[in-house]
Amino acid sequence: MQTELFDPSSEVVAAVKPAFKTQLLKWVGNKQRFAHEIASCFPEKYNDYHEPFMGSGAVLATLSPERGFASDKYKPLVEIFQCLKEDPERLIEWYSERWHIAQKLGKKEGYQKILDSFNSSANGADFLFLCRACYGGVVRFRKADGFMSTPVGAHNPVNPASFRKRALEWHERCKNIIFNCEDYKVAMSRAKSGDLVYCDPPYMHSQAILYGGQDFQLKELFEVIKNCKDRGVFVALSIDGTKKSGDVNCDLPIPKDLFEREIFVNCGPSMLRRFQMGGSTLESEVVSDRLLLTY
Repeated sequence: MQTELFDPSSEVVAAVKPAFKTQLLKWVGNKQRFAHEIASCFPEKYNDYHEPFMGSGAVLATLSPERGFASDKYKPLVEIFQCLKEDPERLIEWYSERWHIAQKLGKKEGYQKILDSFNSSANGADFLFLCRACYGGVVRFRKADGFMSTPVGAHNPVNPASFRKRALEWHERCKNIIFNCEDYKVAMSRAKSGDLVYCDPPYMHSQAILYGGQDFQLKELFEVIKNCKDRGVFVALSIDGTKKSGDVNCDLPIPKDLFEREIFVNCGPSMLRRFQMGGSTLESEVVSDRLLLTY
């Protein structure tokens, strides 16, 4: 991270955030390990917090804002977080029931049974377990029929006792958040002057095959960010940075003068590339995220 973010002469001062390492969902592109670095780049003072591309919620939970809105266009994902806030014991029951199915039938067979149930009728309860049990958190849907197609992971999903501890901790950290199922354009239109919006959309150079990536247009997001900036809203955007261990800089159509600062955050080896290459060790596939700030 670049130290000028913490320059005391800067008009907007960043507040250092402690790391929060406990994942609720396994999710490719999950920023849990370095969410505190991203959150430390946010203004020290702002009004409401908005996260319109919720995903795993890693930055949201790390920040644990006093008041905020988080959203996603995918209903089963939003169902998980709504249940987390409103009835965490029910969420824990969702997970426990499916974990025991996998234990009874065997990891692969149990996963397939839950995957079939989900593909016949998409729902948050099945999706919760699938996110924790699928390969590397790679949530991928086939274009032909919309079915989730990710195979079971080699790891063993956490047991219900461990998940319970995670869920209750996340419940406490997300208690001040309103979760909505809506398009990011609707969510960002709600932000007012002095609010903070953090965007973590599908990445153009790496995530086209994943949930949410097929139809996403970065140029349209840039237009919405400009409208927010013009209204006095602080916007932070995570997007493609570098790949091939820094040898390749991801070219993006970033509008001139839209962002005031650019930071690169080291993300480590690419889990998506590992999935695509059959689990190979990827020393040369270290990637960095680009964090763009309008302030």
